[in-house]
Amino acid sequence: MRSLLALAACVLWAQGAAAQSLTIGYAAVVTTIDPHYHNLGPNNALGMQVFDRLVDRDGQARPYASLAEDYRAISDTLWEFRLRRGVTWHDGRPFTADDVVFTFARAPDVQNSPGGFGGFLRAIARTEVVDAHTIRIHTRQPHPLLPLDLASVSIIARHVAEGAQTEDYNTGRAAIGTGPYRLASYRSGDRVELVRNEAFWGEREPWARVAVRFLLNDGARTAALLSGDVDLIEQIPTSDLARLRRDPKLVVTESPSTRTVFLSPDYSRTGPTPLVTDNAGTPLPANPFHDARIRRALSMAINREALVERVMEGAAETTAQWLPRGAFGYNPEVHPRAFDLEGARRLLAEAGFPEGFRLVLATPNDRWPNDSRLAQAVAQMWTRIGVRTQVDAMPFAAFVPRRSRQEHAMQLGAWGSSTGEGSNYLLAIVSTYDRQKLTGPSNMTRHSDPRFDALLLRGASTMDDAAREAVWREAVALYAEEEPMIQLVQYINTWAHRRGLRHEPRMDERTIAMGVRPAP
Repeated sequence: MRSLLALAACVLWAQGAAAQSLTIGYAAVVTTIDPHYHNLGPNNALGMQVFDRLVDRDGQARPYASLAEDYRAISDTLWEFRLRRGVTWHDGRPFTADDVVFTFARAPDVQNSPGGFGGFLRAIARTEVVDAHTIRIHTRQPHPLLPLDLASVSIIARHVAEGAQTEDYNTGRAAIGTGPYRLASYRSGDRVELVRNEAFWGEREPWARVAVRFLLNDGARTAALLSGDVDLIEQIPTSDLARLRRDPKLVVTESPSTRTVFLSPDYSRTGPTPLVTDNAGTPLPANPFHDARIRRALSMAINREALVERVMEGAAETTAQWLPRGAFGYNPEVHPRAFDLEGARRLLAEAGFPEGFRLVLATPNDRWPNDSRLAQAVAQMWTRIGVRTQVDAMPFAAFVPRRSRQEHAMQLGAWGSSTGEGSNYLLAIVSTYDRQKLTGPSNMTRHSDPRFDALLLRGASTMDDAAREAVWREAVALYAEEEPMIQLVQYINTWAHRRGLRHEPRMDERTIAMGVRPAP
């Protein structure tokens, strides 16, 4: 009898533990736990669960107070942030203004970052500590976007981070946050395990343990959900979307995405490059992508409607800009360049390439939905106008370092403007790369045009919302005309989870345990 009772108790304990655990399938790897090293979607999603920010954003990209319980603009160039009291780090030490000051100094200065966070702090002239729970931030010029910018900068603890390197975060030694979960382990390329922070200052999380598994293969991700190995997956393969919608054991959630997909030419070279040649294989004497006619011709050769219908299977929209409809800065007057093969051939001939040329289009094959399939489809379209295109598809882990070294003549890219405002993409991707000014931190193709730099500067310092949105719309119109990057589609974010859960879909595509609750 005792053995039966013991067995029953073990079963009940196991069921209780399972009920308090959550397993999530990510579609891409978390490359580091260091919240300031690589501004990458999976890293940022993981970081939200371990670290907090002064200001956070909800699923609709709307800011709300977090570690700063409130904030206000004292003048056009001075902001005051009152910090939340009673917050402790995962090791029990108190959170204070000194940690914020340390964070602001460390975030822009992480060595060898492949795309960091300094741009979000570019407007700050100095930070003044009023007391342990009050800071004042002085900006170089009026900067209404400061709260939105700070929502991208995770606050770290000086007492563990001083002198720490990125590897110290990956081992867990420096991964001490104030967030709702603590890091239990990080296995590069495999998974991250989290445990609930029982001393969290906010709402208590229902999950005692959270496992984040990296399931890069689309079929494996779907199979893991169907078998019950994971509770929720992100980035549903478009070929599986209809089937999962019909499954009575599953629920599909979706949201318009702030992530746009584009093609980015290399601007770092003016002379020849071996990845762009004539039809005999001889490098061209000059980089053709500096000629707007070439970019427009390539854009006109792309049938975006076909990309949405045949490649994305409806899980995207055609676009010529970088935010979804209704977002702050979206320009309703701007539409994609019309599909016109003959017009594209005429433009190529006008630019001096009546016979076309050859190029290599680089793409990851495991990072964004249908990334390599989109690249293959575009390559076929370009080949029809005489631009014979070879696709070089590779794992994202190999793609990133080559991208950082400007080794791609043309590449598929994607960017999620997590701020939900038009400035983010301009700052990170389009503006001139400048380590001193902290602009263009993710501008890996080294595009530079003073007109966009001026629009970013003007819009970012415009306090009036209506006037600022007009600047972003002006920037969108110029972008669509010049096409420094060639926009393809705007994603629609999708997730699927087992019944018995409730999930909040996010425009920024981040998958976080805080967005998953047991269904009532």
